[in-house]
Amino acid sequence: MERIGDLLKRYNPQGPDDVLAVKRYIANEFNVQASVGVQGDALVVTVASASLANTLRLRTPVIQEAAGTTKRLIFRIG
Repeated sequence: MERIGDLLKRYNPQGPDDVLAVKRYIANEFNVQASVGVQGDALVVTVASASLANTLRLRTPVIQEAAGTTKRLIFRIG
């Protein structure tokens, strides 16, 4: 059984690297903040507008490559 100190050393409050990479890509390209979460084998990206969500949907392969992930991207408006 692991000790709590060992678990906390590995804890990353900002999230996994692919989540940070997707957030960074959206911030750099569109100058907006997005919420990105992990749900199973997918990344759920929530943005404020439908037009941005659609634009991101069209750029899915580019975003996956920039993030270095093979996880499926799900775009939501919220």
